Amino acid sequence: MTRPQTSIIDSPYQQSIAQYWNAEKNPVNLRLGEVDGLYHHHYGIGAVDWSVLDAAPDVREQRVVEELHRLETAQADFLLDNLGTVAGEDRLLDSGCGRGGSSVMAHQRFGCEVDGVSISQTQVDFANERAGELGIAGNVRYHLKNMLETGFDTGTFQGIWNNESTMYVDLSLLFEEYRRLLRRGGRYVCITGCYNDTYGLPSRAVSTINAHYICDIHPRSTYFKELAANRMVPVSVVDLTAATIPYWELRAKSSLATGIEQAFLDAYKDGSFQYLLIAADRV
Repeated sequence: MTRPQTSIIDSPYQQSIAQYWNAEKNPVNLRLGEVDGLYHHHYGIGAVDWSVLDAAPDVREQRVVEELHRLETAQADFLLDNLGTVAGEDRLLDSGCGRGGSSVMAHQRFGCEVDGVSISQTQVDFANERAGELGIAGNVRYHLKNMLETGFDTGTFQGIWNNESTMYVDLSLLFEEYRRLLRRGGRYVCITGCYNDTYGLPSRAVSTINAHYICDIHPRSTYFKELAANRMVPVSVVDLTAATIPYWELRAKSSLATGIEQAFLDAYKDGSFQYLLIAADRV
């Protein structure tokens, strides 16, 4: 069954998010993507090669950019590692796809069709152009759609993921849509920052991050509550907080720093903010 889309952007808040990402040309996204043509819109994990900071002045900046990109690609790889078994005839959904780098990686790894959705026309156009340049436009497609109401047929997807995009939506509505879209036995994976419920309300650093990105970071417990309410059972939960701190420490020392780095570092180190991977099966 296909659910008709009533509106791609149906609230003033979503309109403001679309406007933000339509206008966004941040070098921390674009410069990193220029390294190998994979344009991501997320952060990174893993040990840093700190020798990049000791490189000669004429190559230091490029070495740092390459290292930050290596870490963000490692994060995307780790997410894909947790999608479970995916066959070539399956179909995947990159929900909140940004400029599409993870969709390309998924197609290259699994050989299957991948759809990406974003409420930013700029991102969708950019990603479709890249798919065309790579010769994979027939298998990797990007759509101007609201992840809360995609209009795709029920049971279309074997796997769905969000990579740092769940903080822009109501999780009860999001996971209701994923319950509809996923096949029985399909896998949902998200990597997200969430605030630690034991701190009560969001800390000052978390509130600073919310204001910077015009988002609303959810408490950790809400993910598990809404997954359970929508027939998705966690099979893996990985705390990536310690693994992402080195990325932020390197980024803070780079020319690509945006001013939000210290808020992330403060929130991660004081325990009020956590970086999690959650993988859950549709039952």
